[in-house]
Amino acid sequence: MTGQLRARLADAGRVLAMEGHGDYVAGHISVRLPGDPGHFLMKPAGIGIEEMRPDNIITVDIEGDKVDGAMPRHNEVYIHSEVLRARSDVACVIHSHPMHAVAFSSLGRPLLAVGNSSVHFTDGRLPIFSETTDLIISQERGRAVARCLGGHPALILRNHGIVTAGHCIEEAVWLALKLERACRVQLLAEAAGGPKLLAEGVDLEKKSGRANRGDLHTNVFNYLVRRWACAHCGGEVNPPTQVTTYEMPPE
Repeated sequence: MTGQLRARLADAGRVLAMEGHGDYVAGHISVRLPGDPGHFLMKPAGIGIEEMRPDNIITVDIEGDKVDGAMPRHNEVYIHSEVLRARSDVACVIHSHPMHAVAFSSLGRPLLAVGNSSVHFTDGRLPIFSETTDLIISQERGRAVARCLGGHPALILRNHGIVTAGHCIEEAVWLALKLERACRVQLLAEAAGGPKLLAEGVDLEKKSGRANRGDLHTNVFNYLVRRWACAHCGGEVNPPTQVTTYEMPPE
């Protein structure tokens, strides 16, 4: 089971980098060990997120101390340890520096329902951590990030990056991808003079309710893993003959 989890975490790093979340050796992702809420697997320091492999991933305890693995631990480990400590419902935490989210955070404006990617983060559902724009390198700062996140699925660290918190690796990755895309779409609208028309009312409620689903998390993640393999391993990767499906509720 742990071997499969390590492999899935490595896949997550690859697809995040492929989708614009890599920042040289910065950024990190963690996943709680099943049946052991006080320990989690985490990307080590000194390598890119796409360079994670099952044998270089480290194990960390809830205090942020490395307990297993040969490679060093990230200084910002406390984003992960304190969010996982505060949120028993969360299994995976991602911190990355996607450029559009960072640029958007400098505007000091709320994220609006410009497109489908943003509907899960609008109407006060995207906290902005403004206590510092520096690195989160102490338990105190990590606790502050966890408090700011609250029960939300994601937040923006102003002038710094993003944090997403999912029930599984696939959900946390999906949230990171959608948040970055939402920021990018709004930046395009802002550059064209500012968004004039938004999703709202019943349409917004329906879209928001359909936006964050387990079948989407799994299918998008698996698609991106196939796409990465196609680009880096040579040849075509055949799509699956079965996928997780979702029954759309009646209007």
